[in-house]
Amino acid sequence: MSGKRASLPLAPVEKIIRAGSGANRVSSGATKTLANVLTEIALKISERATFLAKHAGRKTIKAEDINLASKEI
Repeated sequence: MSGKRASLPLAPVEKIIRAGSGANRVSSGATKTLANVLTEIALKISERATFLAKHAGRKTIKAEDINLASKEI
């Protein structure tokens, strides 16, 4: 992976947890952990999507690249 690591904002991640679980309270540790997990998954998908676009002779990553990469990861 590249040296850069994007960071997801914690508020939307907490909203995802609440929406998915119906929980009234979510610990900051749970929010940070899910943000880290989602970041790792997103990085893997984006790396694979980049490979797929290059393999197809394109410099632009398309939605189809993301969709295919997400199924492979």
